[in-house]
Amino acid sequence: MTDRQPPRGAAADAAAPAASGMPPLVIDGQGLTLQAIAQVARSARPVVLAPRARRRMAASRGRVAAALARGEILYGITTGFGKLADVAIPTAQARRLQENLLRSHAAGVGEPLPVPVVRAMMLLRANALARGYSGVRPEVVERLLELLNRGIHPVVPSRGSLGASGDLAPLAHLALVLIGRGWAEVDGRVLPGDRALAQRDLEPLTLEPKEGLALINGTQAMTALGALAVEEGLYLAAVADVAGALTLQALRGIPAAFDPRIHALRPHPGQQAAAAHLRALLAGSRLVTEPGQVRVQDAYSLRCMPQVHGAVRDALAHAARVLAVEANSVTDNPLIFPDPDPDPEAAAEGARREGDPAAASAGAGAARGGDDAARGPDGSAGGRGMVGCGGSRADGGAGELDPGPALAGLAEASVPQAGDGWGGVGGDVLSGGNFHGEPVALVLDYAAIALAELANIAERRIERLVNPQLSGLPAFLTRRGGLHSGLMLAQYTAAALVAENKTLAVPASVDSIPSSANQEDHVSMGMIAALKLARVVEHVRHVLAIELLCAAQALDLVGPEGLSPATATVYRAVRAAVPPLGDDRELAPDIARLAGLLERRRIPLPLPQAVGLPDALTAVPDAGWPGGAGERIGSGLDAGRVGSEPEPARERGPGDEGRAGWESDAEHLRSAPDGAGGDAS
Repeated sequence: MTDRQPPRGAAADAAAPAASGMPPLVIDGQGLTLQAIAQVARSARPVVLAPRARRRMAASRGRVAAALARGEILYGITTGFGKLADVAIPTAQARRLQENLLRSHAAGVGEPLPVPVVRAMMLLRANALARGYSGVRPEVVERLLELLNRGIHPVVPSRGSLGASGDLAPLAHLALVLIGRGWAEVDGRVLPGDRALAQRDLEPLTLEPKEGLALINGTQAMTALGALAVEEGLYLAAVADVAGALTLQALRGIPAAFDPRIHALRPHPGQQAAAAHLRALLAGSRLVTEPGQVRVQDAYSLRCMPQVHGAVRDALAHAARVLAVEANSVTDNPLIFPDPDPDPEAAAEGARREGDPAAASAGAGAARGGDDAARGPDGSAGGRGMVGCGGSRADGGAGELDPGPALAGLAEASVPQAGDGWGGVGGDVLSGGNFHGEPVALVLDYAAIALAELANIAERRIERLVNPQLSGLPAFLTRRGGLHSGLMLAQYTAAALVAENKTLAVPASVDSIPSSANQEDHVSMGMIAALKLARVVEHVRHVLAIELLCAAQALDLVGPEGLSPATATVYRAVRAAVPPLGDDRELAPDIARLAGLLERRRIPLPLPQAVGLPDALTAVPDAGWPGGAGERIGSGLDAGRVGSEPEPARERGPGDEGRAGWESDAEHLRSAPDGAGGDAS
């Protein structure tokens, strides 16, 4: 491959996350959490494939191999794609078909996705393939994880996905690096794919039939963007409580509006949690007032913080639950259902829940490694009856597979052998539509609307701080107004960001433009929703930074000595990064510094135990299995580590910016003298 100039802007996010020092995350397609996604994406937590996932993948790969040996016509394996699905492809050209697919679908444009988003995409695609229903070799997932763990980050243009037949263009750019094409960032340099692999002593992978399609047919780009945006959004929702509590004290507000009796009568979980958080933040303040002492009641932007912030929390919690399900779903097409079921224990459990003792017994037999589940009800060799429609079926026992010329060159581990308890030559190949991004697109639009409101109400609090008619403080928070403009333009910037958010909050998911000669006649626009949401999160971060800036300045005028102990911690963190405003100076560096601290979770949540955020970041969804109900496969704060023992207690390192990073400097700041602590970098 010739050395070419990298795509424009490809190095914009070249820096890879620092090594985390965290124990490896073990993936098997079932227990990935939003917290774990953020740890891998932002903090370089290493990832390994669970052995049981490898066995399931080998079983489904055996079904594909058998189909090729029999000359079956299967979509995307021995046919073209999309509108060209009716064009048969000779078996001898099946490998070339997969490479052509990646090359032809790598048609993205625009600035590259940030490195953490690309890392999340790689993790999510590996996790989906690890479920064992995609017909790919385990080596494909292991190579994807090698790229992730060794810091080889494909350059993925951000535009070009309609979010229906998966995020085809983004995932094609990602997958190209596996075969030594495309571009990737390594150690801060953007290189052609083959040179990027060589930097880590890796060879390009040769894709087998079905594997190219499995790599690009999925929702992992929109889900990666959405998961990281929602994870940060929940942190920012808690920061909004903190910033609001500082503003309320600067304006001598009335905390009676947060009385638990009020919120018990409207028991939305987010509202109750936000009210409790605000009560805890304000405890011990000497700046708050009673009704009638300064005013009878506060304006809505202060009084209704629990109702608005709480609604945002609830919207984001719903989005997080949907994204957690999507992160553990199989979203390519067609799907491979080998005989016996690739996870017989789960199938047996599902059958027991559905009240089918015969199926439960068969599943349990397969789990023991016997061949009884591979036989029909009369004991003869063969699989179960046809499941569903629109697929291809090949019955067969657990006898030895004759690879034939069509399988020449397949890795030996790809084809299950006789007597291994898996069979793999029978089963269904079904075409469906799990790649359609509608579930993700809808909640990402919802999350963007919710977070836009978080910035909206924060901007109204900023206006109350800088407006002398509303605050009773010097205009624009400067004692020398006229010669100096103070923080006048800070409110302008917040207003501009809020105004842009209103355009970004227009749903993308209500649009659809048919593609592939009208074969794909309804699309989700989920990637567009994800890109808009990411921009909204960035704007919210800056609006909250402006509120912190203005609130700290107002408190300098009021006297910060009366702050509650919890919010005094945050005030000191702000002042450690940004000095008080005397004479006019450029405000952009101050805003950028505070926004950067928020992005790195260096503005502390002083009472992490009182934040009351939902458990959606660490919840493990029920893993759905064919033939029965889902099976709960984990719980707790690190349920993503399925297949391994619980993590021992450990100290967090500086790169550990997962869930615990939200309160990263709180303890240090609580014990620091006034003016010390914080992160001014």
